[in-house]
Amino acid sequence: MRTILRTLFAMTLAAVPPAWADAIAFLSNLKGEVAVDGNARPILLAELSKGQKLVLARDAQASVMFVSTGKEYALKGPGEFLVKDNEIAASSGMPPLTRETVWRTSGKVLSQAAQTSAASVRMRSISLPKADTGARLIFPTQGNVATLQPTFRWRAADAKSEGEFVLLVAGQEKPVHMAKSANGAYRLPAKLLPDTDYVWAVSVAGDEIGTGRFRTLPADAVARIELRRPKDKADFSDRVLFALMLQEMGATQEAHESWSRLAQERADLPELSGLAR
Repeated sequence: MRTILRTLFAMTLAAVPPAWADAIAFLSNLKGEVAVDGNARPILLAELSKGQKLVLARDAQASVMFVSTGKEYALKGPGEFLVKDNEIAASSGMPPLTRETVWRTSGKVLSQAAQTSAASVRMRSISLPKADTGARLIFPTQGNVATLQPTFRWRAADAKSEGEFVLLVAGQEKPVHMAKSANGAYRLPAKLLPDTDYVWAVSVAGDEIGTGRFRTLPADAVARIELRRPKDKADFSDRVLFALMLQEMGATQEAHESWSRLAQERADLPELSGLAR
């Protein structure tokens, strides 16, 4: 079944049209009945080019962000709006509200995320296998980590069992840190070295439940991420752009967790669930 799903997923990705060469903006949020050039239900992160027309029904909302400037236009229906060189103009309805942001999104990452969004919408009727509930390491187990003081997480057969945690720099035999912790989580008391490969393992009742490997990001990348990390009650589009930033930095597990939180908040955007996988 998993092989079939992977094959279907690859097919749906291949079916997604390539990104427009002249794309200048993208949909950073949408809610309700929204159409682009007469095509209803665009996907979140869909790219837009000059001359395209957005039509919003009554009470519908959409946000459009320009790639080069990070300027965001909030549209409310009913109304018709036209994408221009560096702004959104209202043909009818209320003029859009504008917001300056710090975001400058990679076109490549944006295109990849949009393709995944489209594929997830196409596949939403297919039942996926149930999640593995056995003992295993949860985070971090692969890729980059966007913080120098991560909270390690794992699942044991008995959730309250005490686990023996060991952390090493990859290629070294002497542990960097050892500790015991219950409830499947342990937060390091000190920061790790930036731009370094680490290996960690957890044993419960003498049995190793798994070994994980990850790499910390360079110090400047970690600093940029912390500077952009959304505060409480941040705009939805800011949290979307932060998840994209994590994805671009290679912090895929943290990006997926960010997408998952957004998906729980916005059940009306099924593409978020695809990005969370």
